[in-house]
Amino acid sequence: MKQYTRVYARIDLDAVIHNMQAMQANLTGGARMIGVVKTDAYGHGAVPVAQAIDPYVAGYAVATIEEARNLQLHGITKPILILGVTHPSRSRELVEYGIRPTVFTMEQARALSEAAEAGARGSQTPLCAKIHLAVDTGMSRIGLPCDAEGARLAAEIGRLPGIFVEGIFTHFARADETDKASALRQWERYRQFIRMTEAEGLKVPVHHVANSAAIIELGQTHWDMVRAGISIYGMYPSDEVAQENVKLEPVLSLHSYVTCVKDIPAGAEVSYGGTFKAESTTKVATVPIGYGDGYPRNLSGRGSVLIRGKRAPILGRVCMDQFMVDVTEIPDVRVDDPVTLIGCDGDDRITVEELARTGGGFHYEIVCDIGKRVPRVYLRDGRVVGTKDYFTDMYEDFVADSAKEDNDCRQQPGK
Repeated sequence: MKQYTRVYARIDLDAVIHNMQAMQANLTGGARMIGVVKTDAYGHGAVPVAQAIDPYVAGYAVATIEEARNLQLHGITKPILILGVTHPSRSRELVEYGIRPTVFTMEQARALSEAAEAGARGSQTPLCAKIHLAVDTGMSRIGLPCDAEGARLAAEIGRLPGIFVEGIFTHFARADETDKASALRQWERYRQFIRMTEAEGLKVPVHHVANSAAIIELGQTHWDMVRAGISIYGMYPSDEVAQENVKLEPVLSLHSYVTCVKDIPAGAEVSYGGTFKAESTTKVATVPIGYGDGYPRNLSGRGSVLIRGKRAPILGRVCMDQFMVDVTEIPDVRVDDPVTLIGCDGDDRITVEELARTGGGFHYEIVCDIGKRVPRVYLRDGRVVGTKDYFTDMYEDFVADSAKEDNDCRQQPGK
């Protein structure tokens, strides 16, 4: 394993598998799972997470064609659905690589149909675009209108040459609330829409509606497939979701080290703006992570970290690359002492949800925003099985151009 001496995120793949098994046990009617690994698996690492959950899923869901291709280039062979909008200019790639796009307009469908037909003319094997239709039942984001006109359009799309409507789905807007009335209204609109599309002659083999909250609490909505997202990563969609139904384990923890320890006198200010002023002699430790790494600046003067199993409050503002904490009440703190920003140390734990509550943010956002400067370390059976960092990530065209310029300079002395 590489030794990361500034900061790293630990990803527990055993917890990922536990969460998949816990959700699987709660599914009804033989439903299968789609693993949602968009946004680099919510900041956890799409490829290692996808590989870990592969035995438990029928396929994967992402947000972009680039995310889909990244999975395929790393050996993922199960179907991949793009939940967002893919520009019609990418239709040929979707058909060529067998990636399932979300479709809800005739323009999108025609572009895919034409790409499939063009590909078939140059191949001995018939090609088709396998698509999933999105229907808007109340999210007001994307999707076919949830009415008779939308059902007729769905059927017209299904009749285009080279098009196979593999699935049809919608997305709950409020399934993570205690009151399920809104989600159940969406569910009924979706079922009515399916009845209308079938009356128009469109029979679709795969129906999926349930998100993480519905996997946990709305078994009647599981149908053919469900989409497991935030729950894969050991976080509940909200505090209103019944956690006793499915016991999830946190997957990500965030770690750093003390880089400086000093005593400051009464009256000394800490960090930008002097928002903290010591009332008495205070022992201050510096932690080398900041908002440039995705650690929320809104934890300034509010949050805390764990050092030697005890809470160390953040003093003043979180900087781009560092912040300071009060270790006056923690004996013998030294440079290189481990710091836990998310996770357990001793009997205490800092959760992503706590950071969200403390800083006024959103727990999904916190993990998604952990940046490229933070290496990921992957564990299985308590052992490190892989790492990922971007420390040697290079812009190849720039490197090539720079090398050419250097050669030109050597060829022209005195330039």
